[in-house]
Amino acid sequence: MKLSIELESESSPQWVETVISDFDNFLLDHAHCERKASAMAMSLVAKYPDRLEIIPELIDTAVEELEHFRSVYEIMESRGLSLPHEIPGDPYVKALVDFCRSGREERFLDRLLVASVVECRGAERFRLIYEALPEGDLKKFYHDLWASEAKHGHIFVKMALNYFDEKEVYSRLKEINHQESLILAELPLKAALH
Repeated sequence: MKLSIELESESSPQWVETVISDFDNFLLDHAHCERKASAMAMSLVAKYPDRLEIIPELIDTAVEELEHFRSVYEIMESRGLSLPHEIPGDPYVKALVDFCRSGREERFLDRLLVASVVECRGAERFRLIYEALPEGDLKKFYHDLWASEAKHGHIFVKMALNYFDEKEVYSRLKEINHQESLILAELPLKAALH
């Protein structure tokens, strides 16, 4: 059963061209995104340790994202790329987090739903990259990653439904999804996942 909703907007062909033409920089950004996704899942465990029903899934998600980071890092190593000392900020994620409400329960719901939308966008973009890459190991890697990330969009909505009414979850998910399309439209094109 599909729990997330369709993204309100599609990534542009120009974004794909930008990534493919500067793939090394994309890989650096991709590694950062996987590392931050793992940290985000663990931060939910730390902030909401009383939400016992979702802690195992959050841990599994964090481990899976960390495994993705390791895989991207191995690709970087094979291309002679190193991780920089600092992780650059992500204006896309920052804008989505800024859209989250501040009450404890409202913020908990919003953070889960933001995670769902971010994962859905990542899956969409990994599919586009996979389709644009020539045959080979890199194409296979992004195909497999697309399949993995696609399920994460559903996981976070499923988590939210443990604690919130379905109507409230999908109403707020629609609002966040709309906001995400506005944020995405304002971002400059660069060789980055967001």
